[in-house]
Amino acid sequence: MDHGHLHHVSVGVDPSSGAGGGERFPQWSVQETGEFLMIRAELDPRFMEIKRNKLLWEVISRKMKERGYNRSAEQCKAKWKNLVTRYKGCETVEDDSVRQQFPFYNDLDAIFTARMQRMLWTETEGSKKRMMPFSSDDDEESDLEKTKKKKVAIKSSNIGTYSNTKEILGEFMKQQMQIEKQWMKAFEEKEEERRSKEMEWRQTMMALEKERMMLDQRWREKEEQRMMREEVRSQKRDALFTALFNMLARQDL
Repeated sequence: MDHGHLHHVSVGVDPSSGAGGGERFPQWSVQETGEFLMIRAELDPRFMEIKRNKLLWEVISRKMKERGYNRSAEQCKAKWKNLVTRYKGCETVEDDSVRQQFPFYNDLDAIFTARMQRMLWTETEGSKKRMMPFSSDDDEESDLEKTKKKKVAIKSSNIGTYSNTKEILGEFMKQQMQIEKQWMKAFEEKEEERRSKEMEWRQTMMALEKERMMLDQRWREKEEQRMMREEVRSQKRDALFTALFNMLARQDL
């Protein structure tokens, strides 16, 4: 999820951090909000099936705590409503720059788009069960519901209004393949970068080892030259002593 910067919170307190009473709670960070939206997206199908979803918010609260974020069920629910309100404001505006100012627009749009796809699937299967665009416990206004229904109609016309389950599965598999292809591309780029850095490191180590061997060779050569000079001086010294000794011996005779 690409989140950018944390959205604006007035008076230094996140309005979704606590419920009433003016009690101050830590603001939601970008990372924490991203983790929250991932959990909420995983449970979205359950929210559409269960009318009384208090227990689901308790589940989300527990999952947040497992990830190191101490948030109550009420705080999670309030945060979701706050994010949906921001999303609704972006949905009613056609200007993309306004949407870019809301860092979690794409995350929420993905949740609601997946919800609409599940609705299409249900209709295709001929199920009597109808999932509403938003759960009854979320209290979203009808204007966004109308907007989402229009988006469903547009998407339905773009894909030719799927005629059977096979076409839906084909489209789903195509999307999955595209996602996997993008992931593989990113992985290969990272792996290539790692191999490049490893090769550069190996070349540096080889250059250092080569330089060390050259220095060691030079030292050995100098040491051999020094020993040769020492041996020559020793031979000259021995020859001088021998000549001096012979001269003294002749004088004694």
